[in-house]
Amino acid sequence: MASLEQTAGKTLEQRIASLLARRTGTVEMDWHCVFKARYGMRVAFDAIRSRMGEGVVVTQLLTCCTAVDPILAAGLTPLYADISVDTASIDPDRLALPDDCRAVMLQHTYGIIDDAASRRLVERAHAAGAVVIEDCAHCVGRMAVDEEGHPLADISIHSFGIEKVLDTLFGGAVWVNPRSPFTEVVDELSARLAVLPAPPARIAFVARVNRFQLRVFGHLPRPLVRGLRRVLPALGLFEPAVSDDERRGQLPYDPMRPSRFVCEKALVALEGLGRVEDARAAVASVYRSELGGVPGIEIPQAAISGDTQPLLKFPVLAADTATADRMVSEVCRAGYYTSAWYRPELCPGVLDKAAYHVPEDRSGLAANDRFVACVATLPTDVDVAGAHRVCEVVRSVVSS
Repeated sequence: MASLEQTAGKTLEQRIASLLARRTGTVEMDWHCVFKARYGMRVAFDAIRSRMGEGVVVTQLLTCCTAVDPILAAGLTPLYADISVDTASIDPDRLALPDDCRAVMLQHTYGIIDDAASRRLVERAHAAGAVVIEDCAHCVGRMAVDEEGHPLADISIHSFGIEKVLDTLFGGAVWVNPRSPFTEVVDELSARLAVLPAPPARIAFVARVNRFQLRVFGHLPRPLVRGLRRVLPALGLFEPAVSDDERRGQLPYDPMRPSRFVCEKALVALEGLGRVEDARAAVASVYRSELGGVPGIEIPQAAISGDTQPLLKFPVLAADTATADRMVSEVCRAGYYTSAWYRPELCPGVLDKAAYHVPEDRSGLAANDRFVACVATLPTDVDVAGAHRVCEVVRSVVSS
C-alpha cells in the first residue's frame, strides 16, 4: 500500500512540475516538489555549503524569518543588505558583497518582479562568485527573466503555503537552472531533491487536518485558541504557519517531499492560478490608478510602472508608523482583512535576534528601516468593488 501511495504521489508531483514548466517556459525535469518551500531552500543552502564551504548569504530584513531559517540551518551566516524602496527587494546598485559571499537572495516581495533590477543583482552576484537564489514565495509560477526571456536565477523557490497566492497551506517547488554557471552546486541540489523522503504519517496527518483545525479555531474563544496553539504543536498535532522553533532560527524537521494530499490540493490550485492572477491584477490596477499620486502615500515604483502584476499584497508607505497602523486598522474595520507585511522585520518577529545575526548598527539599512516603519499592505484577495472601498478608506486616513 505504501508503494502505491508513493507512486501516486510522484505522479502528482510530475503533473505539478509539468504545470509549472508550461507557465514559465522551462523544462519539467528541472522542477522538484517539496513539503514546504522553506525546506526546499534548506536543501539549496546545504548543496551550496557542501560545494562552496562556509560563508555568508546576503539577504534582507524585510522578509519572513522562515526565509532566513534555512540559511542558519545549513550552517551559513545571513548578512543583511539594504533594500530599494522602489522594489522592496535588495538594492543592486548599493550591493557590496564580501569575499566569502556564497549566495545572494533575490526576493520578489509582495509579488513585485522588477526584471531590470533583478538583472543587475544577478550580474553583481555572479561577478562575485555568488549563487543567486530567487524567492518566489509571493509569486508562484512567475520568475525574473533576462532580455531573451530566460529565467535569471540559479535556483528559484516557489511556495504553495499559507497566506500565499495558492490557497493550499502546504507545499512548494524548487526550480534548478540548467544554464547556471554553478554546475556542481545545481547538480548536487538536483540529486538531493530527487531522493527526498516522503513525509512520515504524523506530518501527513497534520497537513490533512490543518484547514479543519483553523476553521475550528475561528469559532472558539480567543483565550482557548491561544492555549491550543501552544499545546497542540508541542504534541505534534498542529502545524502552525510559523512555529516558535522557527522564530529562534531553527527548522523542526528534515526536508521531505509533499504528501499525496498536499499534491492533490496544490494541483487543483495551480490549474486555477490564471484566474486568481487575473483577479489580483485587476485589484492592483484599482490601487495603482486611485492611490498613485495621492499626497501622504508613496508606492514602490516597480508596483505602479509597466504592466500590472498580480500582487499578493499591495504595499503603500505612509508618513509614519501611526498612520500606517491606522490605515491597516481602518481597512480591517471596513471588512477587508489586511496587515502590515513586514512589520516587524523578520516577520512575525524573532525570539532570538542574536541567532539571526541582526545588526545593531543600522546605518546601512536606512531604506529598510523606513519601509518597515511606514508600510501598510492592502488586500488583493478582494473584488474590484472592495478595492474601490479600500481606496476610500485609505484616502480618508491620510487626509485626516
